[in-house]
Amino acid sequence: AEAYYSRGVAKGGLDDNESAVADFDRSIELKPEDANAHYNRGNAKSKLGDHEGAIADYDRAIELDPDNAEAYGNRGLAKSELGNHDGAIADYGRAIELDPDFAEAYTNRGNAKSKLGDHDGAIADYDRAIELKPDFAEAHNNRGGAKSKLGNHDGAIADYDLAIELKPDYADAYYNRGNAKSNLGDHDGAEADRKRAIELDPALK
Repeated sequence: AEAYYSRGVAKGGLDDNESAVADFDRSIELKPEDANAHYNRGNAKSKLGDHEGAIADYDRAIELDPDNAEAYGNRGLAKSELGNHDGAIADYGRAIELDPDFAEAYTNRGNAKSKLGDHDGAIADYDRAIELKPDFAEAHNNRGGAKSKLGNHDGAIADYDLAIELKPDYADAYYNRGNAKSNLGDHDGAEADRKRAIELDPALK
């Protein structure tokens, strides 16, 4: 079981998720009570887009190891992918209870809150994520998005600036900063940012 499990982890690290799932399947056949095998199979399934299958594995992992904060956090991500943002928020909350320094869980809960229109609540979560992890470019970018939704485009630009400083090839941050600049009437600056975003990620065109 351990050999199949370890090979599955290695394959997952190489993004060969279908093969990883097959190895975790065999590992679980041999050792059904292995919470880590269920957890990692859930991760591989989620990367393959099988979010319902991933949730079933995270459920089992949590049943076997109720204190696994990452299992709650990743189950929340899978629920969000399926549009269940309230369920995701509950999972992120439990992950944070288990690990109060879980910056990613705060950011992901902020994302879910923002999708539900609670932009103030989202900003509070992004604030906490950034306190815990000041170099968290995604949290700065997403906090900028929430600020923009509330009409605070100057504050949004400041966050996008930080996101780009931390991650110079962050296409989404350039694109979002361009939108914020456009909302403030800086159309030349907006065009320059959008052009740079598309250079970094042509899919944004």
